[in-house]
Amino acid sequence: MRILQLHCDDIEYTPVKKEISAAEETQPETKRFKEIVVAFIAVEDGDDSSVAQKAINEIQDSMKKVGCKKLLLYPYAHLSSTLASPTTALSVLKQMESLGSDLEIHRAPFGWTKSYKVQVKGHPLAETSKIITKEGTEEEISDAVKSESKIKSYWYIMEPDGSMKEFSDFNFAKHQNLEALAKYESVKKRSVDEAPPHVSLMKKLAIADYEPASDSGNMRFYPNGRLIKSQIERYVTDRVRDYGGYEVETPIMYDSHHPSMESYFNRFPARQYSINAEGKHLFLRFAACFGQFLMASDFQMSYKNLPYRLYELTRYSFRREQSGELVGLRRLRAFTMPDCHAFCRDIPQAIDELKTRFDLSRDVLNDLGLDDNDYEMAIRFTEDFYKEHKDIVHELVKKHGKPVLVEMWKERFFYFVLKWEFNYIDNLGKASALSTDQIDVENGQRYGIEFVDENNKPQYPIILHNSPCGAVERIIYALLEKAASDSKQGKKPHFLLWLAPTQVRVIPIKEEFLDYAKNLANKISEQQIRVDIDDRNESIGKRVRDAEKEWIRYILVIGKKEINSMNINIRDREQDQSREASYEAFIDEIKKQISGKPFEKLNVPFFLSQRPQIMV
Repeated sequence: MRILQLHCDDIEYTPVKKEISAAEETQPETKRFKEIVVAFIAVEDGDDSSVAQKAINEIQDSMKKVGCKKLLLYPYAHLSSTLASPTTALSVLKQMESLGSDLEIHRAPFGWTKSYKVQVKGHPLAETSKIITKEGTEEEISDAVKSESKIKSYWYIMEPDGSMKEFSDFNFAKHQNLEALAKYESVKKRSVDEAPPHVSLMKKLAIADYEPASDSGNMRFYPNGRLIKSQIERYVTDRVRDYGGYEVETPIMYDSHHPSMESYFNRFPARQYSINAEGKHLFLRFAACFGQFLMASDFQMSYKNLPYRLYELTRYSFRREQSGELVGLRRLRAFTMPDCHAFCRDIPQAIDELKTRFDLSRDVLNDLGLDDNDYEMAIRFTEDFYKEHKDIVHELVKKHGKPVLVEMWKERFFYFVLKWEFNYIDNLGKASALSTDQIDVENGQRYGIEFVDENNKPQYPIILHNSPCGAVERIIYALLEKAASDSKQGKKPHFLLWLAPTQVRVIPIKEEFLDYAKNLANKISEQQIRVDIDDRNESIGKRVRDAEKEWIRYILVIGKKEINSMNINIRDREQDQSREASYEAFIDEIKKQISGKPFEKLNVPFFLSQRPQIMV
């Protein structure tokens, strides 16, 4: 018996026509199952009730590991060329159906041609295959799962002076977030048992929400959320281009059997969305690597061109993460990733480039509102790389200025020999990687990317993989989680002013002051400042409170006194005070905070009375 076993988010099938005369009688109606293990089964010549028992035992054991109790037995003759007779096959399948204790078992009709759609979960145990005989079981698993099962990690804490200690010897008393990161990474429990605070905040602020009509992990972004995303996207893109990145655009799907990609794809078989179309097995990209590498393979490069940097803001990259890990903006199946690859002539040049990008990433996070105290660093490397290049590891850790998590491998299992990342630790103690970079020693050769060295000989470049901030959605998650933490400490939660959807709100006390308010707001808007007017027929107290709830920093209340004054009456939410200032001084104060940052116009109606209520 041959079994292809899939742990699925859902499967839908429809019997189309009888394939053999011995086909079961059934209605050609569509059936759909969610959160289920599907066993595609080919019953082979010689299989009997003992094989049926072994098979269901194997399936039950594996289902316990993934925590699922619902099973669909799906006859699938295409797995074998030595099939049992239809009578025997149906008998074995029925026996399996009756043998599964403590399982909810369903069976697709035997002997029919069926159309089906299936969505498989994204974890290492989601896809396995087995050969079961009277003698025993032989399990067939992917190369990626085999490699992962062999990986042995050695975990340390490295101090800024370069010294390393075992976990058990390090005092985490003053480094609780680092301890949370260390436990999170060593245990690798990614699922969550409750929603972190940013989920309610993203809804309350009308930034984003779940989209029930889509696949899990695909979010809807409201006007405020789209504006924040756009600001971050433009800012990061500007920074990468200033650093020397050349922006490109590449497709979102690729042929998994393309000669230059097949081995790379097969190293991550449980992470993709797959599509079968016109005889091709396509997958949706999980990063911009494929497109940029294929593009670079067409370049004629000299060592004088290096380092050469390609950049793409991927909207979107796709990863078929496990359902239990999908919560809010922390981990998504479709996300926006700024992705910059640098092609370097050798390891020394790659190390120099790595240092530059490390500084760039720190600056980017700082400008987005996250400083060094808001995240923890992890660095991963092979033992051989560390022995030869301790100086660069120590230099990066010293720059970070506090202890970091170290994962070391005795041998290389991946395409990189070093990877560092900055991780945000949220209010539930979960870690999420933000900025990262890797030294890739494989993919130059895999993709046939070449440059000519000073001796006119072709060489393969070392490739760096950098995202200066990580996924844009995850940055918003981190900012909201930080705001929630600030609230717990009695601080006013806020965005940096350049990211705030509305930077200034003007509130006329009465309708007779509306024209003055409009003139003032228009004047402020001309300075490339996002300003709106609350013209609703509500009390002044409610309108001020609503502005506070939207985290709007500057509130200008306009009454008779303000019209007759030479100054502006400013309610400053962050400083929790009211004060007066000249118009010029007020504009200068704002300009200092948003200088050098991108500007997007207001993404909602100018007047609050014209805005629909978003029900979240």
